[in-house]
Amino acid sequence: MMIGLASINLTANALSAALGLLGVFVFTRLFAPHEYGVYLLGVGFASVVSTFLAGWFRNLILSEHAREDGPDIRGLVLRGYILCCLIAPATYGLGLLVGLEAAPTAAAVALAIAIGLFELTQDLARARLRALEALKGTLARAISALCLGVTVAFVAPEGAFLLSSAALACCVAVVVQWSTTWRGSRSKSDTSIRSVALQGLPLTLSLTLLAVSSVTDRFMIANLIGSADTGRYIAGLDLVRQTLMMPAMSAAAAFIPMAVQINSSRGRDAVRSHLAECVELLFGVTLPACLGFAVISAHIANVVFGADFRQVAAQTMPILAVAVVFQILTQQYLHASFLLSRRNSFYLINISAIIAANVVLSYVFVSEYGPLGAAWARLCADAFGFVVALALSRRAFPVPIPIARLALVMIAGLLMASVVTMADASLRISDFAACVTLVTVGLTTYLALCWLFDICHARRRLRTGLALARLKLADIAVQWDLRRKRSIATATRRHVGE
Repeated sequence: MMIGLASINLTANALSAALGLLGVFVFTRLFAPHEYGVYLLGVGFASVVSTFLAGWFRNLILSEHAREDGPDIRGLVLRGYILCCLIAPATYGLGLLVGLEAAPTAAAVALAIAIGLFELTQDLARARLRALEALKGTLARAISALCLGVTVAFVAPEGAFLLSSAALACCVAVVVQWSTTWRGSRSKSDTSIRSVALQGLPLTLSLTLLAVSSVTDRFMIANLIGSADTGRYIAGLDLVRQTLMMPAMSAAAAFIPMAVQINSSRGRDAVRSHLAECVELLFGVTLPACLGFAVISAHIANVVFGADFRQVAAQTMPILAVAVVFQILTQQYLHASFLLSRRNSFYLINISAIIAANVVLSYVFVSEYGPLGAAWARLCADAFGFVVALALSRRAFPVPIPIARLALVMIAGLLMASVVTMADASLRISDFAACVTLVTVGLTTYLALCWLFDICHARRRLRTGLALARLKLADIAVQWDLRRKRSIATATRRHVGE
């Protein structure tokens, strides 16, 4: 079941990422670096505000709505979110304070409200394991964002208008999912908004600080060396995150709600066994993707970005790809320990440590090395955050770390990266052809190593899949034979009757 849900989530995110990649291809060619930098700064600001607006209800959705016998808390969530949106004027002032201009700030606030509602809608669908509904919303948002963004690029290529188009795309996605996710949500809950606020305060602060930590380097670069270099750096950073976080988030969206259900129904030992399998799958998908991306970053930069963005992206993306490994393991796995133990304050401690490290390192490295220094600061801060989260998880819910199994993944990933590097050195073809060739080589090599080392129990899963396929084909053959015999019998009766 987990593999099926993760596959649906991965499909949705892959299609969304492909459309987003096409958008980046267009935007970095039609927008000036300054305007694209304004847009990306606005998106970063909106992500922080939306996290604060929606964070109060995410733990409630995961812990209550994920249970089949849980109460209907949708009406409570919707009313609470509307109340949270009343702070929008204050967030507008905050946007001006951090250096955004008036029009981009207003558009970013609207985007934040739209993102928050969209994310809550997605959380409700995923908590009940309705992966197809989440897929529909993800695609609706991605398609709308691309179409509206391209329109803006040709009509009025300014950062504020691009932010407004992104907000409208989120609204379109919510409308698409409204009937299946929110309709009939007026039922009353025994839980009060005040109790939800008190329960969600630690997690909300932690998630908000996490969002702040992810955009700290953007605003420091903008204030230290200007919006143009900020746009060049963030373009590469966002491409790395959107591409590499996709498989991890797809897997986590499946196994974290399942972990909550298993913990409540079958106990601690069962959920530890489930998580041991999950972390191997998560690491087995994440590490080779990040290493492969790092190896072919120069080709990716030349294919995806406009000429003004390529040099900075090619320099920073390999470093950022490695940083994503630590970020994924921290956010998508170790933080599950805090959720299962209800130690929300540990989120706060962990994210505060990441922010402190990122601020100090960014100030030192960006002043000296510019965007490249920001990438190194991000890597060091994420590695430090992973160590802190691992230490905290030992005092919360001690999630399993199967060292031997993860070591096999590490060996396979490094071998795959070595093969791709050697293949790249011998190629004399265009960047696009090199990307296709090297991805094929890397994927083939890693799949072979997965079979050799039995990573994620690949042999057992393959045998099970083949057995199910044979049973399915046999069932289809039996059904077809029965229909054929019935049609012959019917034709015979008609012939006899005539």
